[in-house]
Amino acid sequence: MRAALAGDNQAYKRLLTALAPFLRKIALRACARTGMSASEVEDAIQETLLAVHLKRHTWDPTQPLAPWLAAIARNKVIDAARRRGRRVETDIAPFEDILAAPDETEILERELDRQEALRLLDQLSPKQREAIEAVSIRGQSLRDAAAALGVKEGALRVSVHRGLKSLAELYRKSS
Repeated sequence: MRAALAGDNQAYKRLLTALAPFLRKIALRACARTGMSASEVEDAIQETLLAVHLKRHTWDPTQPLAPWLAAIARNKVIDAARRRGRRVETDIAPFEDILAAPDETEILERELDRQEALRLLDQLSPKQREAIEAVSIRGQSLRDAAAALGVKEGALRVSVHRGLKSLAELYRKSS
């Protein structure tokens, strides 16, 4: 690299040829960590070599070359992973039973559970029911739910707590 920076084109050509195996090892490891396929390694190597060519003037000849090259290679793999998005491809065959659509019995049980929950909610005071629906069912934050219901956050928190306590008691009595 020092000779290449001094203008020796043959030394630069030898350097680039010698770097490919070193960069391939780094790119293979980095691609495996980011979930990228091995087929994307060559693209990362080419991008790294291009970056080395364009940024070779930034290398400090008093420092070792390998860490500088490794950092560029890792960054190029990270850039490629960001461009392609965060997705990991996995064979779902082992999960067929888990991912299968629920049978009619499960659907019926869920519907009965839903109807029972609605029946229990209807037994709460309107204030408690609205608080639980807003926070626990619709997933609103306490701040948003309090603003929507026109109450203070503390009062809403108390209503949710008391409502859940009442629901638990109603559930125990119905079981």
